[in-house]
Amino acid sequence: MNMQRKNESYKPKPAVIKSVTVENPRVRTFRLAFLKKEDSESFSFRPGQFAMISVPGIGEAPFSMCSSPYDRGSFEISVRKIGNVTNSMFSLNRGDVIGVRGPFGHGYPLEKCKGRDVLIVAGGIGFPPLGSAIECILKSREDYGKVWVIYGVKDFEDIIYRNRMKRWTSHRDVNISITIETPCEEWKGCIGRVTDIFSNVRKSGRNMVGLSCGPPIMLKFVIDGFRKLGIEDANMYVSLERMMQCGIGKCGHCNIGNKYVCTDGPVFSYAEIKNMLEKVW
Repeated sequence: MNMQRKNESYKPKPAVIKSVTVENPRVRTFRLAFLKKEDSESFSFRPGQFAMISVPGIGEAPFSMCSSPYDRGSFEISVRKIGNVTNSMFSLNRGDVIGVRGPFGHGYPLEKCKGRDVLIVAGGIGFPPLGSAIECILKSREDYGKVWVIYGVKDFEDIIYRNRMKRWTSHRDVNISITIETPCEEWKGCIGRVTDIFSNVRKSGRNMVGLSCGPPIMLKFVIDGFRKLGIEDANMYVSLERMMQCGIGKCGHCNIGNKYVCTDGPVFSYAEIKNMLEKVW
């Protein structure tokens, strides 16, 4: 990284909130657009990458982009209300200005998924980067095989992207299954963990790629499920949830073994991290 690029990576660029969508009581999706034309034109990302979002006077936090990279001119992030930065973001409205640094990290290698069936497994707020991947796959639907999406949440009200999922299922050979952990009267679907509905997926072995993002303990069981479906280690890709503070590998806060999640990840193939299980999970 040259000095100019390094200095730019530290400097937030102003972006205006174009819209706010309430996904559920604790999650909102913000559409952002840079104020400066040159910032907008230079911002491009791959599904799975993230940006550091800052609220003046409060701080900054990492968020994966959840929209399609093809939507130039603006992008979306989904925010769960959980800390100082996200609490302050929930008080923001259309027209307010925040800061953006990034994008950072490595995303899902969708070019390696072409010609293959794709199994996508999301847990809770791990859905956003995979939502971006789904949008990309559907943009070039003919380049991929069958697509399975398995999405798990704790409670019925935790479900996000309800309208998106309706749109996704209108495409050929896209199957979406949702499971919740806590039974309720409103929910008539599957009760249990995401791996409980892996049986809905047809085995295709070497011709299948697995993509996942969610809590570390979920990923451990997802990997086991991928293996039972015959997916090879090098064809399993997971995005690790790790608190990142600088985004450029300087603070060391996201270090796992000899890896930095912000620069080496956040998306890794299982082949890369399987020898660090005790540190990852």
